[in-house]
Amino acid sequence: MLHFNHSSFVTFSLMGIPGLESQHLWLSLPFSSMFLAILIGNSAVLFLVVTEPTLHTPMYLFLALLMVTDLISTLALMPKLLCLLWFNDGDIASSACFTQMFFIHGASVVRSALLVAMAFDRFVAVCEPLRYNTILSHSLVGRLGLLAVAKGVILILPMPLLLQRLTFCHKVIPHTYCDHMAVVKMACNHTRPNRIYGLFVILLVVGLDLLLIGFSYALILQAVVRLSSRDATFKALNTCSAHLFVILVTYVPALFSSITHRFGHNIPPHAHILLANLYLLLPSVLNPIIYGIKMREIRDKATKYLCRESE
Repeated sequence: MLHFNHSSFVTFSLMGIPGLESQHLWLSLPFSSMFLAILIGNSAVLFLVVTEPTLHTPMYLFLALLMVTDLISTLALMPKLLCLLWFNDGDIASSACFTQMFFIHGASVVRSALLVAMAFDRFVAVCEPLRYNTILSHSLVGRLGLLAVAKGVILILPMPLLLQRLTFCHKVIPHTYCDHMAVVKMACNHTRPNRIYGLFVILLVVGLDLLLIGFSYALILQAVVRLSSRDATFKALNTCSAHLFVILVTYVPALFSSITHRFGHNIPPHAHILLANLYLLLPSVLNPIIYGIKMREIRDKATKYLCRESE
């Protein structure tokens, strides 16, 4: 068996979607469409939030950070994926592979942390509306944003560092990107620390973040139940609706992909890979649409710019 004694000199080859190699060109159509939708949608919302002073509120500042995170994740994933699908060019140096892994997984951690911050924002908006601007000052929003980024860096940086110590016996990664566990499986020496740390990150991020989000919404629901007016109840629930939709499109595909990856042994490999790409891309595609539909301020500012351009 061929051994590669140092990960710094290894060139991996991304297989793409196992079993569907002959369909790569056709599969590039939906992937490139999603890439274009993500770039346009997230950039448009980010532009509106940055350029409109009236949108410089905590909720929209968190939304802008979420859009930046989605763009970073997509730009880390899609260029190499499209090269693979269009030109069958799956070769990637280990340094580039580990860098891609860091940004993709790091962005996922930051996105999850931002959803926790946005849940706190919705809790304050519903339960403490009169103190909203006092509690959620711009400095606190900035600190929460930095904390989300720090969480992503601190939790994900050990992954590529731990991979540096491994010897790789295989170079062909049966995936469309450098997923942590997919790369770990290429090693021929002891990988238990890598596997344990990967599981620790999943449990800490998904488990703890979902627990905090659930706790916030339990308090929100408790406050909503106490409202005597039906209109006030509807307004309170509508305030949280966009965030709830984003939580669903973020965590449901991720949890489904994780469960099928670990327990769905009878599921074809291409289904695992497509699900893994779906949970990365679907939130980035849908987030601008959800906020564009649910948030009147976003719709109004977008309409204003469109009308100004058409004059």
